[in-house]
Amino acid sequence: MSHADLSLVDAYWRAANYLSAGQIYLMDNPLLTEPLAPEHIKPRLLGHWGTTPGLNFLYAHLNRVIRERDLDMMFVTGPGHGGPALLANTWLEGTYSETYPGVPRDAEGMRTLFRQFSFPGGVPSHVAPEVPGSIHEGGELGYSLAHAFGAAFDNPGLVVACVVGDGEAETGPLAASWHANKFLNPETDGAVLPILHLNGYKIANPSLLSRIPRDELDSLFRGYGYQPFHVEGHEPEAMHARMAEVLDEVLDLIARGGRPMIVLRSPKGWTGPSEVDGLPVEDTWRSHQVPLAGVRDNPGHLAMLESWLRGYRPEELFDADGVPRPELAALVPEGTRRMGASPHANGGLVLRELKMPSIREHAVEVVKHGSTQSEPTRVLGRFLRDVVTLNEKERDFRVFGPDETASNRLDAVYEVTGKQWQAETLPVDEHLVPDGRVVEVLSEHLCQGMLEGYLLTGRHGLFNCYEAFIHIVDSMFNQHAKWLKTHRKLEWRRPVASLNYLLSSHVWRQDHNGFSHQDPGFIDHVMNKKAEVVRVYLPPDTNTLLSVADHCLRSKDYVNVIVAGKNETPDWLSAEEAELHCARGAGIWEWASNDEDEPDVVLACAGDAPTVEVLAATTLLREHLPSLRVRVVNVVDLMRLQPDTEHPHGMPDREFDALFTTDKPVIFAYHGYPWLIHRLTYRRTNHHNLHVRGYKEEGTTTTPFDMLVLNDLDRYRLVIDVIDRVPGLGPKAARLRQLMQDQRTRHHAWIREHGEDLPEVRDWTWQ
Repeated sequence: MSHADLSLVDAYWRAANYLSAGQIYLMDNPLLTEPLAPEHIKPRLLGHWGTTPGLNFLYAHLNRVIRERDLDMMFVTGPGHGGPALLANTWLEGTYSETYPGVPRDAEGMRTLFRQFSFPGGVPSHVAPEVPGSIHEGGELGYSLAHAFGAAFDNPGLVVACVVGDGEAETGPLAASWHANKFLNPETDGAVLPILHLNGYKIANPSLLSRIPRDELDSLFRGYGYQPFHVEGHEPEAMHARMAEVLDEVLDLIARGGRPMIVLRSPKGWTGPSEVDGLPVEDTWRSHQVPLAGVRDNPGHLAMLESWLRGYRPEELFDADGVPRPELAALVPEGTRRMGASPHANGGLVLRELKMPSIREHAVEVVKHGSTQSEPTRVLGRFLRDVVTLNEKERDFRVFGPDETASNRLDAVYEVTGKQWQAETLPVDEHLVPDGRVVEVLSEHLCQGMLEGYLLTGRHGLFNCYEAFIHIVDSMFNQHAKWLKTHRKLEWRRPVASLNYLLSSHVWRQDHNGFSHQDPGFIDHVMNKKAEVVRVYLPPDTNTLLSVADHCLRSKDYVNVIVAGKNETPDWLSAEEAELHCARGAGIWEWASNDEDEPDVVLACAGDAPTVEVLAATTLLREHLPSLRVRVVNVVDLMRLQPDTEHPHGMPDREFDALFTTDKPVIFAYHGYPWLIHRLTYRRTNHHNLHVRGYKEEGTTTTPFDMLVLNDLDRYRLVIDVIDRVPGLGPKAARLRQLMQDQRTRHHAWIREHGEDLPEVRDWTWQ
C-alpha cells in the first residue's frame, strides 16, 4: 500500500476512535466546536474503551480489502462490550443512519449517537441486536468463533472475520471452537478468518495467551490446524503497514483453501490516556472500561479528556456540519458489501421456507389405540431424512448434535447424507464425508454456537441432545432467547428460523446410565424466558412427535423444546388424531375416558412415560372401581396450562375450567419437576385440587419402571392418589389401596431377584 492509502486507513481509524470515545463521555458538543465543559459530559460514565481501538483498527483495514477485492464479508465481535466500535463504524459507513434515520450522519446525528450510548432509553454497551451487521452479542464471552463457523456453513464465498478477545479465549467454549475448522468444507462453505486480539489484559488480570511466548503460541495454533500471522506493536504507522501486508497474504491463502489466522498484539486502550493521576493506563488493565473517571468534577481529568479527543483531529475527519469527509467515504465498501449491511447478518432477508415432507407419509398406522408400539425418534429420523433430501438443492438445513444422532435413533438421515468431516478418516469410520448435513462434535457449546450462527444467517436446523446434558448450554440458551426477544421488536430485522431442541434419552429411560443422566430440569430453565419467545412440547407418541416437529421446523423467532423418547412406546393416536390433538395442545382423550360429562377425577399427563402410567392406572381403576368416572387429559403443549394473559398459547379460564373442572381432584403425571405445573396453574380456579407427580430427584441404575416407582409416578401410586383424593372413596377402596401398595412392594423384591420389571408391567398393553 502507498503512504497515501495507509494515511487514509489511519484517518478512518482515528474517526472511529473519536466516535467511540465520544460515545463513552459526551452528551453534547460532539464536534468540540467550543471548549469542553462539565455540562457536555454524561453524568454516568459507562462503557468499555480497552478493546475498542483494536476493533476499530481491524474494521478500517477490512473495509480496505473488501473494497479492493469485492469481498462478501461479515464481522463477528467476540470481545465483550465492544459496542462503541461497531456503533462508530456502522455510523461512519452509513448503515446505522439508513437503519435509524433519526441518527443521520451529521453533527446532530453524532450527538444522538453519543448521547444514546449506555444511556436510559438508548442502546447497550455491547454489540446487541440493535447494531446493524451483528449476529453476536458479545456480552457473555466464549461463543464468537462458533457463531462465525455456523455463519460460514453453506455460504460459499463468504468470509467471516471473527475477532476473538484474549479474555474470551480463556473460556471453555472458545477453546473448543478452534476445532471447528475440521468441519468447514472450502468447496461448499465460506471461510472463517479468526483474529486473536491480544491486548494483554482482562478487567483486572493479564490474559493467559498474551503471556505465552510467541513460538509456543504458534505451536498451539498450528496444532489446531491454523497458519498464524502476527501483527504486533504500538506505533500506528508501522502497525498499519504490517496489517495491510498480512491481510493481503491471508486472503490470498484463503482463496487457495488455506486456514490462516491473525494474532493482533496491540496495547489495551490504544491511543487513549497513557497515564492518569500518576498511574499507567494505556497498555494496562486500567484502560478496560473508562480510563478517565470523575470528569465532570475533576478539572484536570476534563482537560485530559479534551486533549485526548482533540488529538484525533476531528476537524480533519468531519466537515463543519459533522459529515464524514469524502476521503473517508472513499474507504467504505458499496451497498451490501458494507459489513453493517451484510444480508447474512439480517438472516431473515435471505431465509427460504423449508420444504417439508408429508407427516402422513411417515405416520405409523394406529388401528386401535395403544395396540402397537414404535420408536418415536427413529420414525422422526426418517422424516428428517426426507427434510434433508427435499432441501438438498438449497443446502439450508443441518442437524447438529454431540455424538448422539445415532444414539438418539435419528440415524436414518445417514441414508441420504453423512457427518461433515475434514479431518483424517480411517477404514473403520462410518458416515464421515467432506460435505454432510450432520455436524457432530462432543461439545454442546460448539453444537449450539454453530447452529445459532447458522440460524441467524438465514438457515434452518435441529439440535438433538441427551436431556440431562442440554444443561451445559443453559447460558447460551439464555443469550439466544434474549437476542430473539430484542430482535423481534426491531422492524428492520426479519424473522429467522426457530432454534429447535430435540431432547431424547430422557430422564425416564436413563435407568441403565444412572443418576448422572437423569435430569429433566432444562424445561424449568426455559420457562423463565419471555412467553413470546419460548415453546415446550411433550409429545406422548410417534405421530404427535411428527406433528410437533413439523410445526417447530416451520416456525420462526422461537426457541422450541421437544422432549421425546427413543424407546418403544405405545402408538396412542392416528395421524389425523395426532394433528388435531397437537393443534389443541391439550385435550380429553375420549377413548380412554368414561366420565361422560361429569368426572369424579381427572387424570392428566404430559410426557410419554407419564402418559403410559396414567393409562395403566385408568385400566386398574376400571377393573376394580368400574363406577368411578375418570377423565383422561393429555397435554402436549406445556404452555397451554398458562392463562392466555401470560402466554399466546395459554388457555382462557373458561376453557381450562371446562377441561380440568372447577371442583374435582386432578392427578397430574408430569415428565419433569412437579412444581413447574403448580407454577403454571397457580391462578386457576381448581388449583387447590391439583396434585402433581413427577421427578423428585430420585434415581439410580435400575429398571425403567423402578425409576417411576422411586419418584412416585408409577401406575400403582397414581391409583392410590385417586383413592386418597376422591371424596368418600377411601373406605370403599381400602382393599384396592392395599393391593396397590403390595404391588409396589412386590415390584421392589422382583427387580432385585430377576433384574427386570414385573411381567404385568413389562408386557402391559392398553385394553
